[in-house]
Amino acid sequence: MQSRRMEPSLKSPLAGLTVVALEQAVAAPYCSARLADAGARVIKIERPEGDFARGYDDVARGQSSYFVWLNRGKESVVVDAATAEGKARLAALVAGADVFIQNLKPGAAARLGVGPEELRGKHPRLICCSISGYGDEGPLAARKAYDLLIQAESGLASITGSAGEPARVGVSIVDVATGAAAHAAILEALIARGTTGAGADIRISMFDVMADWLTVPLLNHEGGKSPKRLGLAHPSIAPYGVFKCRDGKSILISIQSDREWARLAAVFLNNPGAATDPRFATNVARVRNRPDTDGMVAQAFAARDARDAETVLSEADIAFAAVNDMAALAAHPHLRRITVGTPNGPVSYPAPGPRVVGAERSYGPVPGIGERRG
Repeated sequence: MQSRRMEPSLKSPLAGLTVVALEQAVAAPYCSARLADAGARVIKIERPEGDFARGYDDVARGQSSYFVWLNRGKESVVVDAATAEGKARLAALVAGADVFIQNLKPGAAARLGVGPEELRGKHPRLICCSISGYGDEGPLAARKAYDLLIQAESGLASITGSAGEPARVGVSIVDVATGAAAHAAILEALIARGTTGAGADIRISMFDVMADWLTVPLLNHEGGKSPKRLGLAHPSIAPYGVFKCRDGKSILISIQSDREWARLAAVFLNNPGAATDPRFATNVARVRNRPDTDGMVAQAFAARDARDAETVLSEADIAFAAVNDMAALAAHPHLRRITVGTPNGPVSYPAPGPRVVGAERSYGPVPGIGERRG
């Protein structure tokens, strides 16, 4: 399928920039998709059989949901980098780029002649971003890594799930977090290049990104309060969890301050004395006495239907949420969607989070293998 390349809007902040992405799976494609959304020309380098993420599933009009989500607005160029011709073509593409992103296994980019040290010597204005599992140093530097492996290795799985056993976070959180970190670092480097004229050599490891995100539970552990798995409850705030209403529906509430607790006690629990009771007056006390705290709240929910509970909580300005599933999200009145073209037809899915007032964006189509626009 051939389609005309979309001309970037004059308001697109990265219009005129070229990104070459030697990428696969999720982390690097997440980063480069955001650059494409902002108007950059993103050239995705694929092996002859294509990015293996094209085969993850077939739920989006017979195509991979991952690939359709993370590769909109890009061009696909097939390069067999195992050949001399392929290496030369790759080098020529990178020579014309402002940004080069790669997330191959450790050492692979250097063997293809596109390691960051070599590239920075040849192209001093080039911004290189290398994404790996564990970085360039340390005992695990040579190890391959994927999202769930890092969830386990970093300890994230140990604090996720119910009391019975560790669990995977339900989305590729390590990949997405790493892609977002790479996106931010590249934007910083572009700003710096505008001042100094020099490019950058950015190295981002999935393990480092997730370790950073795990700072709070790590500090709690090192402070003698190692976090436990609590399902849909918060380890250091109470009440902050799920409660069942009289009609069987579940509501999750969040009390962030003692002032909010006093309001909940007076308006929802019909027990204003709980705001001054030493067992519950402060968050530290409520966490220490969590069974009694949650038991009191659970009784108040059990006496109300969900609609009544939501009305009272709203009037009291208490934060709460329904405990939804994907069917509920699909029909959610607050869900924003975009529709992108794909080789098999249009696909609708959630819109990116950022919105710039007065600068509505259009989103380019997902390429077939080897599809160029222009």
